Amino acid sequence: MVFIDANVPMYLVGTAHPNKVDAQRRLETLVTQRTRLVTDAEVMNEILHRYTAIERRGGIQLALDALLGVVDEVLPIDRDGIERAKQLVLQYPTLPARAALHVATMQRHGIESLLSFDPAYDRLPGLTRLR
Repeated sequence: MVFIDANVPMYLVGTAHPNKVDAQRRLETLVTQRTRLVTDAEVMNEILHRYTAIERRGGIQLALDALLGVVDEVLPIDRDGIERAKQLVLQYPTLPARAALHVATMQRHGIESLLSFDPAYDRLPGLTRLR
């Protein structure tokens, strides 16, 4: 099982960028291998937040469609996840809060791999970032 981070669909639908081709290639490989792909509700919120912040609301639907077109499940965020994320940001002071929330969700569901271009995940033992 592989967790899909917010930057993946954003690179897929965004303008030309070196990570765009890498995101597409890696996702195609995972889909071809029939790997179970998941994300969480916070990833969807990040897409909403980013495209609203940069005044590109038209990209919201494209990014969500790209994400929901490949994932098998969107995992919920709940109080236990927030509590675990709190522990992670206190334990790893340089870990961004959003990444901590994703990691907490992954840990709860036994997910050890994620597709992301964010090197913040490299700081955590027991986690494999595919790129």
